[in-house]
Amino acid sequence: MFDKNNLKNVQELVISQLDADFMMMFDGVDLPSPLDEASRYAASNGGKRVRPLLVLATFLAVGQTKMGSMVRRAMLAVECIHSYSLVHDDLPCMDDDELRRGKLTCHVVYGEAVAMLVGDVLQSLAFEVLGGNFGLGDVDDGVCVRLLKILSPNARRMVAGQQADLNGEKKSLTQSELENIHKDKTGALITASVLMGAVCGGASDELMVKLEKYAQLIGLAYQVQDDVLDVVADTKTLGKPAGSDDKLDKSTYVKLLGVDTAHAYADELFEQARGYVVDLGENNLLLQMVDWLQKRGY
Repeated sequence: MFDKNNLKNVQELVISQLDADFMMMFDGVDLPSPLDEASRYAASNGGKRVRPLLVLATFLAVGQTKMGSMVRRAMLAVECIHSYSLVHDDLPCMDDDELRRGKLTCHVVYGEAVAMLVGDVLQSLAFEVLGGNFGLGDVDDGVCVRLLKILSPNARRMVAGQQADLNGEKKSLTQSELENIHKDKTGALITASVLMGAVCGGASDELMVKLEKYAQLIGLAYQVQDDVLDVVADTKTLGKPAGSDDKLDKSTYVKLLGVDTAHAYADELFEQARGYVVDLGENNLLLQMVDWLQKRGY
């Protein structure tokens, strides 16, 4: 049993459930070596599991109490997309990072070609898991279609945001241009996570609108906060090299606004997000998510 009103308890459940479901998923596909080992490495590389946690937190916050097959599939699919994006982001042709979540990145351990294929596998598995078997229980076809209609375009938006981010290197971007990039690069998958949890939980159309606004705000706040942490936190705290934005000469909220103003802007966005979910009950999981994310890394 778990306490559905306790975010830490729910996060522990998400982490343990994902570990088990990733193992079940990889045991259900036939991948040649070293692709099999490398894919498992990338998917099991720790982390806070923020996106699948948002799926389950939303599912529970809208009134559900029991984690069923479709919400498990949604959590796993979202984390497959996120894990693949990290593997590709870390490649030498992209951010060229050697650490991720305190461990060597996939391409450092297995080579660049294998890491590229790992990302391809994880991306395809995300969609297979929504409608496939893998021992995760029955599939609700109607819910499956709705989840696919959310995840597919937002996964594409994430990639488009990454390209826009690359295009912005060595340029001075306006705040509006920065926000357009990060609404896609960071915000799209966070928005997908919340909406997929809402669909699995049977949220009304009216509530879906509020939840989308909530997700967009925390997605943007998350990125502003990332820019601040890249400057003020150390590599051990971040789990990846500190100062990587400066190394790549990226436009960031810190460069544009300064550390203190960027930090205050992130806080403002988090506060706005609270307003969209406060009616779900005092100290509901989505409010707890805001509190937790706002404090991360500081």
